[in-house]
Amino acid sequence: MTAPLPISLDVNGERVDAYVLPRLNLADFLREQLQLTGTHIGCEHGVCGACTVRVNGEIVRSCLMLAVQVHGASVHTIEGLSDSGEVADLQAAFRDRNALQCGYCTPGMLMAAQDLLKQQAEPDRERIREHLSGNYCRCTGYQAIIDAVETTARMRAGRRP
Repeated sequence: MTAPLPISLDVNGERVDAYVLPRLNLADFLREQLQLTGTHIGCEHGVCGACTVRVNGEIVRSCLMLAVQVHGASVHTIEGLSDSGEVADLQAAFRDRNALQCGYCTPGMLMAAQDLLKQQAEPDRERIREHLSGNYCRCTGYQAIIDAVETTARMRAGRRP
């Protein structure tokens, strides 16, 4: 068996030093060692998007990334975005538009939606649909999620939803 390796990284603005097995994926590290359970594990193949986090400003599937790969990196989880208020308006729109039902996909959806809104201030519905297409939701049928993202974009632009 391989010995644990030391890693240092920034998680949600705080320095973290840890020892991890080389085969430990980032999602399991966040959930099990740091108790950041908002990062959900759905398919473990990078398909569903439930494990989406931000690494050095880019969204990634944490189930496909090894914890040792984030040594020296900055990682933001849904907890960090929520605590900072960065996605407060998106969270409110998801609630108001009934875009979260069981809530399992919601953290990954919020991470992906915020990524889109950082790239493009007012994406149209087709662009929203395309950007979120890598995230699965089994409950809402997606229309409510698209409505919530569109509403947030309009409100951020100072327009009526």
